[in-house]
Amino acid sequence: MGGNGQSGPIGLKWRSNTLFVCCTVGIGAFTDLFLYELIVPVLPFMLKDRVHVPDARIQSTISDLLAVYAAASCLTSPIAGILADRLASSRQLPFLLGLILLLLSTILLAFGKSVPVLVLARLLQGASGGIVWTIGLAILIETVGRENLGKTIGTIFSFITVGSFFAPTLGGVLYAKIGYNGVFGVSIAVIVVDFVLRLFMVEKKVAARYLPPSPESPPSSSSEGLDATESTPLLANRSQELNAYHLSEPKHRITKAFPILLVLLDPGLLTALFIGFIQALLLGAFDATVPLVASTRYGFDSLKAGLLFVPLASADFFLGPVFGWCVDRWGTRPVSVIGFLWLVPSLVLLRLPTEETVTDHLAMGHEIALYASLLALNGIGLAIINSTSIVESGNIVEKYWEANKELFNQAPYAQLYGINSMIWSGGLTIGPLVGGTLREKIGYGNMNAVLAGICAVTTVFAALFVGVRRRNGDEGSDGHT
Repeated sequence: MGGNGQSGPIGLKWRSNTLFVCCTVGIGAFTDLFLYELIVPVLPFMLKDRVHVPDARIQSTISDLLAVYAAASCLTSPIAGILADRLASSRQLPFLLGLILLLLSTILLAFGKSVPVLVLARLLQGASGGIVWTIGLAILIETVGRENLGKTIGTIFSFITVGSFFAPTLGGVLYAKIGYNGVFGVSIAVIVVDFVLRLFMVEKKVAARYLPPSPESPPSSSSEGLDATESTPLLANRSQELNAYHLSEPKHRITKAFPILLVLLDPGLLTALFIGFIQALLLGAFDATVPLVASTRYGFDSLKAGLLFVPLASADFFLGPVFGWCVDRWGTRPVSVIGFLWLVPSLVLLRLPTEETVTDHLAMGHEIALYASLLALNGIGLAIINSTSIVESGNIVEKYWEANKELFNQAPYAQLYGINSMIWSGGLTIGPLVGGTLREKIGYGNMNAVLAGICAVTTVFAALFVGVRRRNGDEGSDGHT
């Protein structure tokens, strides 16, 4: 019998357990990333062998297919966020809908033999990704609370990096040994496991209707666990801090309907979203160029091309939880600044491997080892900045919500992460296009030098605007937007 006198669903306690919910969200993100990365090393060979795309058009077609995925996710994410915050007391249904779209996408990829069919498949896959990341992150912050979000995101990203770690390699192995049936058979199996978990998951706010408060529930305030004497000064300080985040009453119909738009005027939030955009742009550039570099420079097949993603992703797998803990411990500003500073020389150093095709086997071995080592250095930088955008944007939006609860029906986390996912997808859209175009026009080394310059600029923005504590005298939005 629950806290309100009603019996809940069977297995409610374990189905709403924090670990189970986090694992389900993690598996959902893993599935999206795994199926995205599984196809990356196979694309050049699929386009050539099955779709019969001319060699001269393979690079541009790969970039277009990667960009189509991100563009669909970009368009879907804010819609998913609005619907999740406004139309549903539970986010489970749209979470399941995202997986159905992913299943349809996988079937089209498995049987498609033309570029338009592959484009449609990537559109559906992108829409699924937008839904999954938007809904999943909103569920996550409601489950663990803001105080634990950094290490939770870091741990989950470390886990889903297993998808990045194994998917390109596995995709290359399956394609080389079995063909398309092996690649897409594994995809369907992963989707089935994900569907079962999402079906069983019960959100904390749904479980709260039936269960009494649980010790594992995320803290509702920063003063929880303190007695009245201890908490009074903290509550007063918190109240003063929130005054700086007060929004005036919106004057226009659009901002009244979507007050989250007023929050987007905050320079800290804009910078956090920009950091996510640059992070995704870098990943998109790597995805679009590493397989082609492996194929044209070193003569790698799909298996060996997939193996080059291992050093890039392994740093994230091992170091993601560590840097997530650092974000919770020391804040988002120092971690984001250090991460982008690290990426500047790491990207510049990718100019060292020669552009010319190497014929001497010993020299080629040294070149490959150098290239793999430099990819690992860049993987460390990506691991450092992994959770900073999500944590910083969540921190800011939570403060605006606490200071302006009359403007929001509930904490607008789904809308926030819908926007976050849209920005991320924008980076994934532009990344392959920028990376592919620059590689063709100015060469691979110069392409990475340009990306290093972008990271240097991002470092300055992070130092100026991320993690800045607003004072009462700071001017917020006047509501005239």
